[in-house]
Amino acid sequence: MTATLLLHCPDRQGIIADITNFITENRGNIVHLAQFVDHIENVFYMRLEWAIDDFIIPKERIGEYFNTLYAKKYNITFSVHFSNEKARMAIFVTKLSHCLFDLLSRYSAGEWNVEIPLIISNHHDLEPVAKMFGIPYKVFEITKNNKAEQQASMLKYVKEQNINFIVLA
Repeated sequence: MTATLLLHCPDRQGIIADITNFITENRGNIVHLAQFVDHIENVFYMRLEWAIDDFIIPKERIGEYFNTLYAKKYNITFSVHFSNEKARMAIFVTKLSHCLFDLLSRYSAGEWNVEIPLIISNHHDLEPVAKMFGIPYKVFEITKNNKAEQQASMLKYVKEQNINFIVLA
């Protein structure tokens, strides 16, 4: 099993060294690390995945330890995810079907470790596609008079459904 740490914070020296030392000193084996700096905004971003089979810190407490040791020190916003847990992904779609078919085909083939509990659209056009894949389809009809209100309703609905992330198709 692996854990994945996603983070961003103001860029400064020593972040990668401290975090990779945290992983290796606790008997984790880093299997993937990607990072970059937005030099315009001076923001550091990192995605780090490591094997936790021999990790000393219990998985339930990794976030707590990381918060205490590094998040406060570097002003880090972070999340930790585990390979044995499926993320909940919502798809937002309009009228074109090709991207939706691609996403749902990959999902059906098991390419991603996710659940897709809903598809949201501003049109009814692709509802038959959602039905074909057995995924609930919710329409928020948007006009120039209700756009802000409907967008707020969509976000509220996404939160109520415990969605972890949204993909635009």
